[in-house]
Amino acid sequence: MEKIFYSFFMDIFLQNLVPFLLALLVLFVLFLGIKVVPQSKVFIIERFGKYTRTLESGLSFIVPFIDSVAFKVDILERQLPKFAISVITKDNVEVGLESTVFFRVLEADKSVYRIRNIDAAIQNTAISVIRSAAGKLELDELQSSRESMNQEIKERLGKASEVWGVEVTRTEILDVIVDEKTKESQRQQLNAERERRAVIAKAEGDKRAIELNADAQLYEAEKEAEAVKVSADAEAYAVKVNAEADAEQTKLVGEAIKKNGQPAIDFEIMKRQIDGLAKFAESDQTKTLVVPSDVTKTLGALEVLISNSKSK
Repeated sequence: MEKIFYSFFMDIFLQNLVPFLLALLVLFVLFLGIKVVPQSKVFIIERFGKYTRTLESGLSFIVPFIDSVAFKVDILERQLPKFAISVITKDNVEVGLESTVFFRVLEADKSVYRIRNIDAAIQNTAISVIRSAAGKLELDELQSSRESMNQEIKERLGKASEVWGVEVTRTEILDVIVDEKTKESQRQQLNAERERRAVIAKAEGDKRAIELNADAQLYEAEKEAEAVKVSADAEAYAVKVNAEADAEQTKLVGEAIKKNGQPAIDFEIMKRQIDGLAKFAESDQTKTLVVPSDVTKTLGALEVLISNSKSK
């Protein structure tokens, strides 16, 4: 009975062995042909040892046993370890520069087939470019112009790295290292520069004070001239008014003389004599006033003239 069951199961197993093996083979082939590429990488596919294509991130298919993944290239931006180099500036000062480079792979096939060690290649090229750029600057410019120098290094290094399928995204001069003797010289130069600026600032302050004082004096002179002009204008106006009044008075006297004859003349003369006598009497220097007899006669004659003029 056991032999019957055993032979039965063996027959079933042998009948299904080939399909089972075929199913396993199909699954294995599918496993070899399906490639899932992570977002941060690309796969370089070779067929019989020759580059055929680059697989981007996601699900892809290749031909099993014919195509193979030769390289898995990281396309994330990466940073070279910081490196220190010695450079000679334009003014013949030897300084040390600490630098680093940021880059990422754009064309993975070039980065693996045109250069063996991409990091070392970029670092060596960066050293050459940095030395060339620093040699065109003096020490003070090198310390104060890092941004422009970084930009120049990035552009030149980027052009040199295009052949490797690499984009240089950033370059940084992290530190400028100088020896103690150079630092002491810089301190002395800085102190001298500060003293020079202080002298210039004081001179400019004195110059400005003199200019302001001169402006004030000029302003005062202008205002005084304006005041003199206004006073002169006022006096001229007063003279004009008085002249016009005298002219009007003369005109009136002339008309009176024309109408009344000699009595009007005598009246005007007597009036002026009395006005003069009144002004003389009002003077502060006058203590005693002696009136001549002619004046009393004049006053009497004036009274007669006034009465005559009223009777007329």
